[in-house]
Amino acid sequence: MLQLASVTGVVKIILIILLIYYGVKILSRIFAPILLKFITKKAEQRFGEQFGGFRNPQQTKKEGEITIDKMPENKSSNKNVGEYVDYEEVE
Repeated sequence: MLQLASVTGVVKIILIILLIYYGVKILSRIFAPILLKFITKKAEQRFGEQFGGFRNPQQTKKEGEITIDKMPENKSSNKNVGEYVDYEEVE
């Protein structure tokens, strides 16, 4: 029972495929920017939640407030850095 496709049936299928293709193309141009804004906003919120505890402490300071960070107590300097060469400036 082999059935042959009619010309009108083939034309209808081609038109339906073209209509779907161009419909998706037009709708993607309309909704793609909205979808991208939504995705970036969600990613920004997740990033802020994940790294929210590591904010810069200088941002929370009041104007005029002074803080002093302590320097490390053990300073190690290498005395054997090299030989000191005295020089004179030549004019």
